[in-house]
Formats: sequence, structure tokens, C-alpha cells
Amino acid sequence: MEKLLIRYIRGPKTPLRSIEGKSDWIDLRSAEEVSFAKGEFKLIPLGIAVKLPDGYEAHVAPRSSTFKNFGLLQVNGVGVVDGSYCGDHDEWFVPMLATRDVTVKAGDRICQFRIIKKQPQLEFEEVETLGCEDRGGFGSTGIR
Repeated sequence: MEKLLIRYIRGPKTPLRSIEGKSDWIDLRSAEEVSFAKGEFKLIPLGIAVKLPDGYEAHVAPRSSTFKNFGLLQVNGVGVVDGSYCGDHDEWFVPMLATRDVTVKAGDRICQFRIIKKQPQLEFEEVETLGCEDRGGFGSTGIR
């Protein structure tokens, strides 16, 4: 089992955990109340600093209900936190854009994260053919 060191900087000290059997993503909460006007961008403080295990990075994404409940879009799609961002004051934030006027309260579950092993070093080789069957299209449909 891997261990993450968590330092609470501000806001509620709600224990971080995944929901066993349901999801291995861990919910993150707003550390303070943040009000948005429609069209406004802000960073929501998550109130934690984290020391990831060696060789891992964290991926931060909105919860499935974030847009429905708050009308917020995470502007970088998925945030990536590398292992070097681990100081006592390296607080995690989530960048959000409001599609309506909204207030996020301290303690609201606003996003989620998981850790993933870092990608190994890759070597790229140019070839004339990949040697695979051509599906001839775009994505899973095969239709352009």
C-alpha cells in the first residue's frame, strides 16, 4: 500500500478516502467559501499540501456532479500535480470558470483526484507502417 502525507493548511480537516468498492478517486473539498459571478474565473483552494509517493503524480478532475451542482467547469480539464510540488505551503487549488452565479461553501466536494505511476521514459521510432489493421476512421465509430 502506498502512503500519501497530507498537511491541512486551512478549511475543514475532513479525512481523505476513496469509497471502497465504488471508486478509487478521492474527493477534495473547498477549503473556504468562494463566490463566482457568471463568466468569472477563480482558483478554489483545497486546503491541503500532499507528499506523493516516489514515482507518482496526481490527476485532479471535477466530480461528475460539479457542473450540475455548481455550474463550474475545471478550465484545465485535468490538473496534473507532480511529485516536486510537495512543500508545506504547496497548497492544491482547482481552477474553475463559472457558467452562472454560484457560491461554493467551505467543505463542498468540488473535485477529485487519484495518483498514477509516472510515465516511463519513451523512445520514438519513425516507421513507414505500424503493421496494424486500419480501422479507417475517427474514434471508436470508424466514421469521419
